[in-house]
Amino acid sequence: MDNPTPQQLSLLKKEATRNIVIGQKVDLVKVQRAKELRQQMTPEEKILWQHLRANRLNGLHFRRQQIIDGFIADFYCHATRLVIEVDGKIHEQQAEYDAERDKVLLARGLRLLRIRNEEVRYELDKVLRRISKACYEET
Repeated sequence: MDNPTPQQLSLLKKEATRNIVIGQKVDLVKVQRAKELRQQMTPEEKILWQHLRANRLNGLHFRRQQIIDGFIADFYCHATRLVIEVDGKIHEQQAEYDAERDKVLLARGLRLLRIRNEEVRYELDKVLRRISKACYEET
């Protein structure tokens, strides 16, 4: 979206305020990027989303590609303050970025659960139990 029309800007602004974590401003470029990521989910993210969407895991509401402090989290449950990241090979090459991101999210009081692609692919039941347990752990 190079030069958005006034209608597109209005829609983006509405969407930006609807999808934010309370107390943060969201860059409209990030909103657009999050939307793109929702449409280009990895196979593992798609698998996991089928089990998290529509309150399917213990009645908890998860969002996908949630913008938090300028970062886009794969999945986020506001009620439990849990961020879930599904890590593929790219994360091996961006360890510093991930560490900085984790630090920012943890400073906000969020909890973080990293799950490898292979775990989603081959141990989905175990992954869902881990997520469920993490949702109810005390911090």
